Amino acid sequence: MAAGIGSRLGQNLPKALVELKDGFTILDLQLKLLKEKFNTEDIIVVVGYKKDLIIERYPDLRYIYNPEFRSTNTSKSLLHGLKFIEENEDVLWLNGDVVFESGILDLVLDEIDNNIICVNNEKVSDEEVKYTLDEDKYINAISKEVKNGLGEAVGINFIKKEHLPLFVSCLEDCQDDDYFEKGVEMVIEEGVKFIPVDIKDNFCIEVDFPEDLQVAKKFIKGLMKK
Repeated sequence: MAAGIGSRLGQNLPKALVELKDGFTILDLQLKLLKEKFNTEDIIVVVGYKKDLIIERYPDLRYIYNPEFRSTNTSKSLLHGLKFIEENEDVLWLNGDVVFESGILDLVLDEIDNNIICVNNEKVSDEEVKYTLDEDKYINAISKEVKNGLGEAVGINFIKKEHLPLFVSCLEDCQDDDYFEKGVEMVIEEGVKFIPVDIKDNFCIEVDFPEDLQVAKKFIKGLMKK
């Protein structure tokens, strides 16, 4: 999902096009990792703000446009993307500002019999999306407002095809300013189960602020030296 403005970074670019090192963007990294596990034709990018910059740089991808990107949040961008899927399929979705390493995708693929929310249990910051579990260890709440969160959701998630129609319906019922996690909570209330998958020692950061970008750049610099 790469439709947002990302004004807090102050770069006047979609965050997916923010450079991590010498012309290598956040989206370059995401595509590199995704293409190691999935087919290019299965990748869909939801665009909005300055969409032509993304489309011109990556002409071989499939795109869906959120024309209300200025007035809607991630619930509606995800809804646009899911409606674009012609057949009922399992879906992995991620935020367009997530810098991560490939081991996280391996953890997801190890658990694809389940609906998944990838989490970092080492951090719980007020600004981030947090979660709690029910007595059976399934996620029962996920939002920025969660109290006593067990960890942070990192913006990489997976849903099984049999639950997709209900999830789409829940996203349709979300308010324009809702994050997609509201739709996750709504579908959980309908009985759908999500497990938390701890990213463990894998690097992952959502680039919201300039200091996040510096952390991501340091990681990429180290990665490219290997």
